[in-house]
Amino acid sequence: MLINNIEIDVKVKCIEESKTQAKLAEELSTTRSYVSRLIKTPEKIVNRTFVAMMEALGYDIELSYVKREECT
Repeated sequence: MLINNIEIDVKVKCIEESKTQAKLAEELSTTRSYVSRLIKTPEKIVNRTFVAMMEALGYDIELSYVKREECT
């Protein structure tokens, strides 16, 4: 089972970075609707087979996010 709520995680990170989903989509050269669709369906982000394998091994999956340090 994927413990994270991807939709909330992405929305919180957008707020933290003062970035809209539309701006994020633009930076990814895609559409806002595609970004929205992805975050509402986490199985499109995290491979369903990988989740099933980890569940079969007795594990849940929890993603953590680490901010990259900017290179100067």
